[in-house]
Amino acid sequence: MAIADKLVLQRQRHLKWRALDRLELILMILCGTLCFGFSLSVTADIVTRTIGHPWLWLQEVTSTLFIYAIFIGAAVATRRNDHLYLTAIAEAMHGAPRMIVEIAIRIVVLGVAVCLIRYGYQNYLRGFGSYRLPSGTPIASLYAIIPLSGVLIALFTIEQLVNGLRNGFDHPEPVEDDTSIPPLDAAIAPEVRR
Repeated sequence: MAIADKLVLQRQRHLKWRALDRLELILMILCGTLCFGFSLSVTADIVTRTIGHPWLWLQEVTSTLFIYAIFIGAAVATRRNDHLYLTAIAEAMHGAPRMIVEIAIRIVVLGVAVCLIRYGYQNYLRGFGSYRLPSGTPIASLYAIIPLSGVLIALFTIEQLVNGLRNGFDHPEPVEDDTSIPPLDAAIAPEVRR
């Protein structure tokens, strides 16, 4: 199984367009890279401070990686139905009540996405008036990811709404067949089974 097959979640396939699978893969790789970079920069910051020669710019790098990982993670988690989604409530229902709850949840998520786009963009524009120290880069560099995340969350929510209305939200998940683990009775020695 290729790494792409492991990173692109196949759960709730009926709510996803294959055309966005590559975007999910890219976002998962980017999120993992950002989290790794964040961990590395925190470690380097601790080490440089411990030895008495701190690199002050590492705090800027750390905060940027952290913020970008959060907002990209929120976007990809929306597509995977792992975030901003009340799965326990919806999955306990069937038929028309489930359809109503699923649509209502996604409308709320879409509202959050619109707020991220609108107010995130406003903060981004205002961020050109403030600067980060010691580099002097505009703080807008931190805020740029917020409206982008809102666009991705909106895209993935619309994808789920369209496919859910078309295919229904209530689809049983396929049972994963893990043939690598033998049944319990096959692992017991024949003489013990007697």
